[in-house]
Amino acid sequence: MTLLARIVDRLAERGILCALIGAEALALRGVSRATADRDVLATDPAALDPALWRALVDTGIRVEVRRGDRDDPLAGVVRFDADEDRPVDLIVGRHDWQTRILRRSEHLDLGELSIAVASAADLVLLKLYAAGPQDAWDIAQLLDADDREALIREVEARLAELPDDCRHLWEKLLHG
Repeated sequence: MTLLARIVDRLAERGILCALIGAEALALRGVSRATADRDVLATDPAALDPALWRALVDTGIRVEVRRGDRDDPLAGVVRFDADEDRPVDLIVGRHDWQTRILRRSEHLDLGELSIAVASAADLVLLKLYAAGPQDAWDIAQLLDADDREALIREVEARLAELPDDCRHLWEKLLHG
């Protein structure tokens, strides 16, 4: 069983919603980009409890829990590393709009597991929130890979949920 499958199974056992995001989710939405790790989003703070991951640690998987402080845009990140597999970052969000992304995600069969995957529009929202240079490139690629007008409509229907700076970045990306 892959590291990702073990993490997703553990979250499911505890009833914690999660979805694949990041480069692998982008690839499933038509954007190919190299990455060394796999990214998963959750919003339940229970995912940051080291006790949840003790069984994985007992099998030799390295687990690092990093909690965000009060001013951090994330509740935290859990980094999983195993010698025989790609690392996994479990990003734990803290906003209702991120939970809605999890609920809207569609389950896809990746062969090794069935996992919820964020939609192209929701990946754009997450990228706008992260707001780094790679994120802007990813958004441009998503707009080119999908039905651009439909994707723009879907993002704009949800954009009000994000902070103002995300909306400004969206306008800049669309109109220069």
